[in-house]
Amino acid sequence: MNKPCGESFWREKTLAEMTAEEWESLCDGCGQCCLKKFIDDDTDEILSTQVACELLDGHTCRCCDYNNRHSKVPECVVLTPEIILTIAWIPESCAYRVLAEGRELAWWHPLVSGDPETVHLAGKSVRDRTIPAGHVHPDDLQEYVTG
Repeated sequence: MNKPCGESFWREKTLAEMTAEEWESLCDGCGQCCLKKFIDDDTDEILSTQVACELLDGHTCRCCDYNNRHSKVPECVVLTPEIILTIAWIPESCAYRVLAEGRELAWWHPLVSGDPETVHLAGKSVRDRTIPAGHVHPDDLQEYVTG
């Protein structure tokens, strides 16, 4: 795996200073952000489900049409350095959140390990554990909440 613009650019730059290539390389490919979520009316807790965005490839954990995702899935959020800490549903392990909070990337992150498979081997991804959104009625999401 090629690391863009330096061995550990994420330690040397702020999120706002990163190039587009560096920013994109921060995604570990876990697919967690592509799971359907909802807010529990009783607790205000954000609950994640096994139900994946219709563009998520459940095995690769990558978007099938990344360049056109916003036109196909208008609710798809564009992550930016300015908003990353304002999005409550971003996973604790997400590199964007980790770096914004001043923490270090985990050993399994592909930029650290040099291997895009380590996120899956470490059990941090949703690989082969999702249900395509088209197979679940939106009113039934609560039946697919993950633990």
